[in-house]
Amino acid sequence: MAGVRADATTKPRPHRGFVVFKWLVYALLAGDVVLYALYGRVTELIDTAAWFVLLLLFEWETGGWPLPRRWLPLLHGVRALASVAVVVAVVGYALERVWLDFANEVVWLGVIALLELEVRLPPAALRLHRLRRVAASLLYLALVGFMLTWAAMGIGGQDPHAAWLDTWDALLWLVAFVVIELNVFGFRGALTRR
Repeated sequence: MAGVRADATTKPRPHRGFVVFKWLVYALLAGDVVLYALYGRVTELIDTAAWFVLLLLFEWETGGWPLPRRWLPLLHGVRALASVAVVVAVVGYALERVWLDFANEVVWLGVIALLELEVRLPPAALRLHRLRRVAASLLYLALVGFMLTWAAMGIGGQDPHAAWLDTWDALLWLVAFVVIELNVFGFRGALTRR
């Protein structure tokens, strides 16, 4: 027990405001899944629920939560199922010819690929890190463009309720990925208590 106490005192704790903000975003995303269950298409529900599960698993791994070894097979199995569900959603958007949702999903997959690349690149590969950041910035800009497109469709489109739900969803996921970037790249360490 003494070793745990010593570790807890030397390890910086995230600022309470960051933790509250992060879990508020996650709670809103859980509500987003419920909204799609009530008002969205099946493909949208599968998509949102699968990404939410992946987000929680990612938080578990990067947020400093204890991870008992015996849970790893379950964790990997749930991740595999959620990943398959994301692929099902991408195919569903293509089959339904919902091209804006399809393009949005493909861009999100690009963001994930770039995050994976950033984590795996050696720190000395400065040029590759810069290129990854430029590419990620362009993808995030495209995601903001999708969000603004849905907002415009909410103002004058055929199905304004669906468009506003998509706008809300896009905004929440952009904010959630800011939180992920803060977790992964250590910015939360800068927000520690003094």
